[in-house]
Amino acid sequence: MKRVAVIMAGGGGTRFWPISRMSCPKQLVKLTSDEPMINETINHFKNVVSVEDTFIVTNKEQALLMKTLLPTKFNHDQILQEPVGRNTAPCILYAAMRIHKQYGDTLMAVLPADHHISDVKEYERILDLAYQTAEEQDKIVTIGLWPTFASSGYGYIRFGEPLNGSKEVFALSRFVEKPDTARAQEYIQSRKYLWNSGMFVWKTSTILKAFETYMPDLYTQFCSVEQQLGTAEEETAIATLYPTLQSISVDYGIMEKAKNVSVISAEFGWNDVGTWDALAEVFPKDDDDNVVRAPYVGVDTENCIVFSKSGKRVITTVGVSDLVIVDTDDAIMVCHRDSVQDVKKLVEELKQQNRIDLVN
Repeated sequence: MKRVAVIMAGGGGTRFWPISRMSCPKQLVKLTSDEPMINETINHFKNVVSVEDTFIVTNKEQALLMKTLLPTKFNHDQILQEPVGRNTAPCILYAAMRIHKQYGDTLMAVLPADHHISDVKEYERILDLAYQTAEEQDKIVTIGLWPTFASSGYGYIRFGEPLNGSKEVFALSRFVEKPDTARAQEYIQSRKYLWNSGMFVWKTSTILKAFETYMPDLYTQFCSVEQQLGTAEEETAIATLYPTLQSISVDYGIMEKAKNVSVISAEFGWNDVGTWDALAEVFPKDDDDNVVRAPYVGVDTENCIVFSKSGKRVITTVGVSDLVIVDTDDAIMVCHRDSVQDVKKLVEELKQQNRIDLVN
C-alpha cells in the first residue's frame, strides 16, 4: 500500500522569539542543525517515505518562504495552505481527504515539523513498524515515547496489553492530560505510561471513518469541498470553508474517543525543542555547562545558553549563570532559564506595545 507523510507546520513558535517570528517560525529556522527544522524533519524519514510523497500543511503566510527552503524534489502542489489556524483536527482531515481523493486508500503518517531526533535509524525502524501495523491491523497507530524525566509539559499515554505477542505494540488504555510533576513522577516509576509524541499513522480510509463517526459535523463540512480538492478551485473553497470550522485538536476530537488505537513504544532520542532550554539537550556543553552557538567570550559564566542568528556580533558575559541569551539583527533577548516558558508572554507584550515589526 502506498505510503505518504504529512507534516504539520503551521505554528508560530513564539517560545523561540526572537529567532522565530510569525513570517519565519521555528520550523523554518536553522535551529538544531545547518538545515531548517522542516528539512531536518524530512531527512529523518526519507528512507521510509520519499520526498515526492510528502505533504505539508501550513498557513498561507508561511507557504511562500517555505517553498524557497524545501528540498528541490519537493512538489509544491503538496503544500496545503490553511487561511486561518483551526488546530490539528481540521488540518489532518484536510490532508486525509485530499490524499484519499488523489491516491485512493493510502497509508498516511502525521508528523510534527519541528522535533529533534538523535537516533535516526531507530526512528526509521519505528516509523516503518507503525506503517506495517496500520496496514495489517487496520488501526489508528500512535507513537509513544519512553519518558526520560518527569515532565509536566507533555501529555501521556497509558498503554494496555501487548498485541499479537509484540514487545513494542500495545492496545491503548487512555490518553492523559498534562499532569503535575508529582503525578508525572508516578507515571515514570510505573513503567505503564509513555509521552504522547503527536505522531500518528493510519490508512486514510480509517481516519476518514473516525472523523465521520466522532466528528460528523466537521466531516460533513469538508465533504462539501471534496470535489474541489486537487483542482484549481481548491484554494478558494478552503478559504471559504476554514473560517466556519471549529478549532479543535485531533487528540480531543478523535484519539480520546476512538476504540481501534494501537500504541508503539519507542526511544529514539526525541526532543520536541519546545523552549530555548531544550537546546541544552541537543548540543554539547562546554566545561562550564554552557551551550554556545554564537561568537562568544565568557568569564565566570556557567549553565547558560548563548545563541546568535547571524553571528555578526561577539556576545560576552561576566559573572552570570542560568541565562538564555539570544542575538538577532533587530533584538536581543535575555531571560533566566527557569522562565523560558514565559517568552511567549514577552511576544504578547510586544504586540500590546504595537511592536509588530518585532513579532512578524
